[in-house]
Amino acid sequence: MAFSLCCPWLDKRVPSLQLRSIEEPAGGAGAGMPAPTCYDSECARTEAWLDENQEFVHDYFLRKATRQVVDAWLVSHATPPSAELASPSRAGSGSGATTPVRKISAHEFERGGLLKPLVTTVDGTPTFLGDQPPHATPSRPQRRSRHELRQLDEKELIFELVKDICNELEVRVLCHKILQNVSILLDADRGSLFLVQGDRASPNPQNGRCLVSKLFDVCSKSTPEQMEQLEEIRIPWGSGIVGYVAESGEPVNIPDAYKDERFNHDIDQQTGYKTRSLLCMPIKDINGEVIGVAQVINKQNDGPFTANDEKVFASYLQFCGIGLRNAQLYERSQLEVKRNQVLLDLARMVFEEQSTIEHMVLRILTHTQSLIRCQRVQVLLVHEASKGSFSRVFDLEAGDDTDPGTPRTSPYESRFPINIGITGYVATTGETVNIAEAYLDPRFDASVDEGTGFKHNTILCMAIKNSEGRIIGVIQLVNKFDELLFTKNDENFVEAFAIFCGMGIHNTHMYEKAITAMAKQSVTLDVLSYHASASLDDAQRLRTLRIPSSAHFSLHELEFDDIDLTDDDTLRACLRMFLDLDFVERFHIDYSVLCRWLLSVKKNYRNVTYHNWRHAFNVAQMMFAILTETQWWKIFGELECLALIIGCLCHDLDHRGTNNSFQIKASSPLAQLYSTSTMEHHHFDQCLMILNSPGNQILLNLSSDDYEKVVKVLEDAILSTDLAVYFSKRKAFIELVSAGATGAGSADGAGGAGGAGGAAGAMSAWGACDERRGLLRAMLMTVCDLAAITKPWPVERRVAALVAGEFFRQGDLERQNLNLTPIDIMNRDKEDELPAMQVKFIDTICLPIYEAFAVLSPALQPMLDRVKSNRAHWIDLSDNDKNGDDKIEYNLDKELPEKNDKSSISSQNVDDTENTYEGDSSGAVSLSSETNSKYENLENPVVGLLCNNVLALRDPSKFCHLNDY
Repeated sequence: MAFSLCCPWLDKRVPSLQLRSIEEPAGGAGAGMPAPTCYDSECARTEAWLDENQEFVHDYFLRKATRQVVDAWLVSHATPPSAELASPSRAGSGSGATTPVRKISAHEFERGGLLKPLVTTVDGTPTFLGDQPPHATPSRPQRRSRHELRQLDEKELIFELVKDICNELEVRVLCHKILQNVSILLDADRGSLFLVQGDRASPNPQNGRCLVSKLFDVCSKSTPEQMEQLEEIRIPWGSGIVGYVAESGEPVNIPDAYKDERFNHDIDQQTGYKTRSLLCMPIKDINGEVIGVAQVINKQNDGPFTANDEKVFASYLQFCGIGLRNAQLYERSQLEVKRNQVLLDLARMVFEEQSTIEHMVLRILTHTQSLIRCQRVQVLLVHEASKGSFSRVFDLEAGDDTDPGTPRTSPYESRFPINIGITGYVATTGETVNIAEAYLDPRFDASVDEGTGFKHNTILCMAIKNSEGRIIGVIQLVNKFDELLFTKNDENFVEAFAIFCGMGIHNTHMYEKAITAMAKQSVTLDVLSYHASASLDDAQRLRTLRIPSSAHFSLHELEFDDIDLTDDDTLRACLRMFLDLDFVERFHIDYSVLCRWLLSVKKNYRNVTYHNWRHAFNVAQMMFAILTETQWWKIFGELECLALIIGCLCHDLDHRGTNNSFQIKASSPLAQLYSTSTMEHHHFDQCLMILNSPGNQILLNLSSDDYEKVVKVLEDAILSTDLAVYFSKRKAFIELVSAGATGAGSADGAGGAGGAGGAAGAMSAWGACDERRGLLRAMLMTVCDLAAITKPWPVERRVAALVAGEFFRQGDLERQNLNLTPIDIMNRDKEDELPAMQVKFIDTICLPIYEAFAVLSPALQPMLDRVKSNRAHWIDLSDNDKNGDDKIEYNLDKELPEKNDKSSISSQNVDDTENTYEGDSSGAVSLSSETNSKYENLENPVVGLLCNNVLALRDPSKFCHLNDY
């Protein structure tokens, strides 16, 4: 102090307070810090004096150091990153079931002190309890020196010391300040402070109320860091001088400690310190409840503590009680935050991986053992059929995972005997059992310890429940470390953790069941795929057949009729289309695979009245005829043409003879899978299933990009056969066609009605824009699907009979199974109105689209002409029905001639408004829907080439040039 008074220049000469030892460079030996600055001789002498007077330096630093100086000191003395302990690598810990998770136990929450920031987990996993920034503390005025404080009068001194503690929220630092301030106030040599802990109503003496030495023997030179290293002293409630003061709430002033029978002489013998006078006083909160006891020892003048000392002591402790209660509340809130973070971290751990029950249980065992710190942990899974018995028992003992050379991914199973009395009781009742002495509990079976060398002392057993509240297991903890009892705090932790564990175990069970179900499904799909594929013998037979020309089958004719073709003829005709469009050569399609794929597609069409293989073949033939007659294959390119032909052949795969509306009304599994375009999505999925089945992979040699493009066009094409999709796109399509016909909207300005060149320019605009080309493909699918309405009248008349029969059967199912009245087109009682409804169908659905396509190409004008002709025939039939004359026979229960059974006729239906035509584009009615659920999981990417030459065998004279508008 003398140096401080005689050296006022010290504050000026050392403004940054870079105080360091002469022997040690800044940052510690070998820290790699810059060499100390060279001082003059006067500064060197000053630094030497400071090194020899550490007490002054410490006091000066506490009074004068700024926050920036402290931060700079911390930075300069920080441990370099290379010196930090690296956390164990997570490599090879795929299950995450390794060693205990964190260096923390639940017992630390009972000590009352704030936990230090938890830095990492033992297995290296991220945690909520990682490094946390220190809590910002409000800036406080610098504390006066002890000399300055002693110059103040009593009131000013108390006020100054109250200011010193009023903003301190850390309990240990606050207690240290209280004791040092009390020593200043009372001129005492040292002091101690005890805080009340425990539950007043606890039946367990070990968990009852007691006094714990927060700080013991604090003198003027003591630091909080030094005090923190001392072990806690626990004093029973009412025992000794401190216990008496806490119990009675009255102060005790003893002039001579050795003459008081309540004084414990052992402490003096252990420390070598001689206690003479002693003043002990309770610390009370605002409600008057004792929350601690403060004690000062040995007045500096060797005299006793006076009555005035008691008065001053009591006055100051009133403020200390308020500050201490606030600090404890703050500490509890921080502990609760930490507690929530621990539980959140445990929840993350539980739900991070749920692959197998063994991995899940091992995580539960290791984390529980680490958190509660006990010798053994058991998880017993309750047998589903009998709550009193257990299907599996997993054990973990402290030290099981200490050997790094024996990594495990599953816990030990059934190593230890089961206390069936306790665990069975918990599994049956769901109650928590906390036993302080196992051998005194009648439910404990002492025979489980015989011959094991292990003795059960304390037991905590708790039920594990799933999300439904059903008991699925029991967790049992045995023998808490340090001979401690399992506390209410332990119960709270285990109870909260058990909730997460219950959901984790339940989810793992569900996951394992799902894996088993998926495996069964995979096997089932494999079997179905095998049976859904055509046989190799059939494919080989088809491969040996001669393939006639397109002219032989009249495949280029728009009025094509398959009435005279056998099933083998339809397959050979499909092969001819692939050959003429040059798909086989351009995309390196194995001819045998193509034959088998066609047979598999045919095999996957059900034997329904209309939506069968023959309908698919007719749609594909119409697509082939339009592409070749208009030469639009040049607009789409070979990949899109391939997708369109495949889409036509597969667009009604596995059709059940009922439409989307029926699937939704019946709540079928298909409707649960696909909320919109139900049957169309199913057709697409079946198409992909066949394309990816072994022996049917005709796209095997396409590149990954080409395969993805084909599948995307294929999906759009099949979904476009839903009339809901058709209606959503038709308006935009017709507007584009009209704009091109009038010379507006052509991308290259070549539109108009000025001849073939103008038409070619207008069509090139469709090909140059992906969006327009996609719109044209979608409308083209509908044109082909409805193409039977464009066939000669005898074919169209056969169509009505077949389609009406399929519709009537759906109406019968709705009436019988769903107790619904079918719509008119499916109602047998309304069959006399079918001609009139067919006229409405043509007017609403067919005429607009065929008129638009006739504008795009004169080669398609005959289709429009036959639609109008058929419309006139339906009008005549409608008039005849009114007069009772001609009538179509719709009774399909009679056996039709063999060739008629093979024929395929397009179906149409009618209703009052455009918006009621919803469903597939064959005319089946369904609820209004928009397409969605795009196919994302593209598999089987393959390699191939792009085709740019087709129809090598086609007579060029039969090709139509692009038409004039």
